[in-house]
Amino acid sequence: MALDTEQQIALQSYNITSFWRQKPVREALVFLRNFLSRYGLLIVFALFWEIAPSLGWTNPAVLPPLGAILRALWNGVTVGTFSGDILISLQRAGTAFGAAVGVGIPLGLFMGHIRIIERSLDPILQLFRQTSALALYPVFILLLGLGETSKIFVIFWATLFPILLATIGGVKQVDPKLIEMARVYGAKPLTVFRRVVLPAALPQIFVGLRLSATTALLLLIAAEMIGANSGIGFQVMNAQYNFQIPLMFAAILLLALLGLSANFILETLQARLCRWSKVKN
Repeated sequence: MALDTEQQIALQSYNITSFWRQKPVREALVFLRNFLSRYGLLIVFALFWEIAPSLGWTNPAVLPPLGAILRALWNGVTVGTFSGDILISLQRAGTAFGAAVGVGIPLGLFMGHIRIIERSLDPILQLFRQTSALALYPVFILLLGLGETSKIFVIFWATLFPILLATIGGVKQVDPKLIEMARVYGAKPLTVFRRVVLPAALPQIFVGLRLSATTALLLLIAAEMIGANSGIGFQVMNAQYNFQIPLMFAAILLLALLGLSANFILETLQARLCRWSKVKN
């Protein structure tokens, strides 16, 4: 009887061990471990935010529970409080970001590739870069008025320089041996620029694009808080003025989600266009 009991225990131990060694189980455990290592702290923070007001650790009137903020966000997006403002804010930020890309990348490519242009333009660009866009916003309002143009231009001003400097740096960091090899094989200067310099500079350019996308959202909110009657930044200020605190936090959370979405899109685009960089690394 004792032997049967020992055999049963051994069999149960074997079955348990075999279960944990199965491939689907191992993959699930690896996924869970990776998920918790990446998002565990965020989950703890969200849980703390939810229970802290209920337990009296924070003032619910100033810091409402996360659930109330999420409900306000859902109602704002579905009912219509935020829907029009999202489109307006995206239009402002997208126009300014697109203009910064259209100016910053070509200018950065030429400045990085043709040194005399860089030496000529670098002093005045460094002066402009060190001047805060928000400090210049009153100047832009005086020159361009309180309409959309001044808001878009202040965002353009702030987003231009990360793209420009990243592009210049990317071109300068291209391995000279690659350029020399292409010339040895008879590639013309335009072909070298298009086939060697531009692809090699792309990873650095995308760093500038991601920084500029974040900067665009930051300046967007500042511009909409100062001189706008629409947009997500306006909703933040309006909710705070009317003491609609869950709605205020919902607007801030919405901005964070827009920033994460923009970063995800640029990361995906970079992964597609710079596959060779992953192989190299």
